[in-house]
Amino acid sequence: MKIIGIGKNYVVDKSEIKEIKNGDQLIFLKAESTLVTDNKDVIYPSITNELAYEVELVIKIGKRGKDITLENANSHISEIAVGIDYTAKDVLTQSRSNKGPWALAKGFDGASPVSKFIPISKYLDLNNINFDLAINGEQKQAGNTSLMIYSFYEIISFVSSYMTLEEGDLIFTGTPAAGSGLNFKGDHLQASIEGVLLLDFKII
Repeated sequence: MKIIGIGKNYVVDKSEIKEIKNGDQLIFLKAESTLVTDNKDVIYPSITNELAYEVELVIKIGKRGKDITLENANSHISEIAVGIDYTAKDVLTQSRSNKGPWALAKGFDGASPVSKFIPISKYLDLNNINFDLAINGEQKQAGNTSLMIYSFYEIISFVSSYMTLEEGDLIFTGTPAAGSGLNFKGDHLQASIEGVLLLDFKII
């Protein structure tokens, strides 16, 4: 199973999309061992002092595909969840200073908490899904898929032009343009899709 992430994929206002959108999607991979499921608590990693959170919708690939067209991309999505894409910011800064990759900063154990998955059929319009993150009872991030630079379909088509997407692969589809920040031990995170609480855990 692959875990694929897309960076810098949201805007604050739809009017920004046309100017930014150039087809050059920012894609990265995360290790399967980053996954945390069943609302288990996340252990604050010893490799960082700057644990940055980003709430994202996560789509699950339902069937194998290569060079998937935009028209057929929808049929390759089976389920959707909400997750946190964690980054060790200090590790990333050090890597960038040497023009290095994101692998260690994004790929440590516990870097991908994900909620249970909901059948995609439950959502009538994939381009109009609300999701949000609260920390310690205070809303920190809120997003809607209408503010994505690249839609679910465009992500799937682009990624599959480079690598075959397999059943069960997960794609983190980007975080809202505002509100990301740092987590600390004891933080309580709760993330929802369309007002339904799905992800609920603490940093320990």
